[in-house]
Amino acid sequence: MNKFEAVVLLSPDLSSTNIQEQEDSFKKLLTNSEGALHASEDWGLRDLSYNIKNNKKAFYKFYQIEIEGNKIQDMKKILTQNEKILRYLFIKVKNHEDLPTKLLKE
Repeated sequence: MNKFEAVVLLSPDLSSTNIQEQEDSFKKLLTNSEGALHASEDWGLRDLSYNIKNNKKAFYKFYQIEIEGNKIQDMKKILTQNEKILRYLFIKVKNHEDLPTKLLKE
């Protein structure tokens, strides 16, 4: 299994309940893809550098996960279809950093 860090940007129009549902949905998708969640952080509502789908802000979610590399493509297909997700990014890492991340400390 490979280690990845994932950042998911959610629509700023979501309620706290909807945000929790999206987080649960991501965890379920990861489990169904035979992956494991090591840690997660809520980076909150932040300004975007540029508009994404006519949004100036987004809720940021950070995940440290472990999953087979070939399963990432399947996850991306499903995440792309979710209209509540503005953007996502998966980065392969050698080791997971200690939490909290520098961004959360700001």
